[in-house]
Amino acid sequence: MITVNLDVMLARRKMSSGELAEKIGITQANLSILKTGKAKAVRFSTLEAICRTLRCQPGDILEFTEDETNGR
Repeated sequence: MITVNLDVMLARRKMSSGELAEKIGITQANLSILKTGKAKAVRFSTLEAICRTLRCQPGDILEFTEDETNGR
């Protein structure tokens, strides 16, 4: 399971979701879908823009954990 820790990085950088969405050129609705982990995919260009803006690495935002319920 992939967990999105975007809220953590936003808090660390003292930046609002709306401000990030504006800086990287996506809608607040699409950023919300990404933040809640409901996105089926993320473009590398979007991930790159997020990392550039928040001055972080992809691993600061995305985390893999074993999904115990699926036996994986």
